[in-house]
Amino acid sequence: MLSKFASYKISRKSLVRFKKQGFSESALDSLTTLEEQFFPSSEIFIAQLKKLPNSAEIMERERIILKSTRGYFRMDQWITHRTTREWVEALIFALVVAMIVRTFLFAPFRIPSGSMRPTIKIGDQIFATMFSYGIPVPFTDIKFFAQPIQRGDIVIFPAPPDPSIDFIKRAVALAGETVEIRNDQLYINGKALEEKYAFFDPKSRNIAIHTPDVSYFGPVTVPQGHIFTIGDNRYNSHDGRFWGFVKIEKVKGKGQMVYWSKEPREGLFGLFEFDSYRFGRIFHFLE
Repeated sequence: MLSKFASYKISRKSLVRFKKQGFSESALDSLTTLEEQFFPSSEIFIAQLKKLPNSAEIMERERIILKSTRGYFRMDQWITHRTTREWVEALIFALVVAMIVRTFLFAPFRIPSGSMRPTIKIGDQIFATMFSYGIPVPFTDIKFFAQPIQRGDIVIFPAPPDPSIDFIKRAVALAGETVEIRNDQLYINGKALEEKYAFFDPKSRNIAIHTPDVSYFGPVTVPQGHIFTIGDNRYNSHDGRFWGFVKIEKVKGKGQMVYWSKEPREGLFGLFEFDSYRFGRIFHFLE
C-alpha cells in the first residue's frame, strides 16, 4: 500500500553507496546524470535508467538501485527548488522535534492567574516535566512506566470545569485519604498537615465572595484513581474545593521551574518597562 506514496531519486548518498557496492566508474557516471531528479514511480524511473549508457550493467542491479533510491512522502513532487525544499524540510524537522519534546519531555506553560501565589506568580512562564508520572501515549490517557503522584507535587491537568484549558495546582490528598479543612487548616486522615507553601492573603479574603466558604471543606474521602488538588493562594483559587477531584490519568505533568517571568503590564510600552521583568525568578525551581 505504501508503494502508492513511493518516489525515486538518486542522491549523493545513493552514489556513494553504489560505489561501495562495486558499481563501475562508467555506470556511476551514467547514474550521476540523474542525480537529484525526482521520479514519481518505479516504472518511470526504470524507463529512464534503460536509456542511460551502460544500461546493461545498471539493469543487472535494478533491485539494489530501486531499494537505495526509494523514498516515501518526498517533497520533491511539490517543491522542486532544492534550496527552498531544504528549508521547508528543516522547518518540518524542527517542528516534529519540538512536538516530541513537548509531548514526552518538557512543556512550557504561562501562568495567567494568581491561584498559586506566592509559589508561582502571574506572568511566570514555567517548564513542566511530562514524563514525571510515566511516558504518555499521544491522544490517550495511557502512560507507560506510570509513577505515583506524591503529596505536595505541583501538577498540571485539564481543568474539570473546562478541559480545553489547563490548571496548575498542588496535590494535597491522595486516593483513599480523607481530606478536611477547618478554619484554614488542612487535615489529612484527621491529622493537621504542615504547609509552608500555603498563602492566606487577608485582602483576598475580604474581597472575594466564596460559596462555599473556602476556610472550611469536607471531610470527604478521595476516590480511588483520583487526587485532591488545591491552590497555594487559599483565598483566591478555583480548585478542588469547588469542583471535586482530579483523575490521576488526566494529570499531564509536574511543574518544575520558572524559566522566564514578567509582571503583566497593559499596552505595548509594557515591553520596554524593564522593571516589570523578574530576572531573579529565572531558573527558579518550584517547591
